[in-house]
Amino acid sequence: MPIHESGQMYLETIYILSRRNPHVRAIDVGEQLGYSKPSVSRAMALLKKGGYVTVAEDGGITLTESGLQVAQTMYTRHTVLSQMLMKLGVDEKTATEDACRIEHVISEKSFAAMQRHLDRNTGK
Repeated sequence: MPIHESGQMYLETIYILSRRNPHVRAIDVGEQLGYSKPSVSRAMALLKKGGYVTVAEDGGITLTESGLQVAQTMYTRHTVLSQMLMKLGVDEKTATEDACRIEHVISEKSFAAMQRHLDRNTGK
């Protein structure tokens, strides 16, 4: 089941929140993204149906293996794209906002080239 941009955003947010606190709830995701409770509930139901998350009886949200894979991919893209834009002289706020949009549409080939370029220039 292909996942759309909004689903990718939710998964990335769950991943980021879970790095700070292993017990992530829908309310935490909604607060982070600025979305309403009904919007988050609907998204969680779709992500659960797609096999990207599990939701415990106490409301705890956990990424499945496929959800974690998507979330880590989006997080890596976001991080690399933000760094690349800042190295080009873009301020951090703009770079982060632009990276958030670009990360969903950039091809694997273009992203890999950008990551290689950034790695070469940072000594990784």
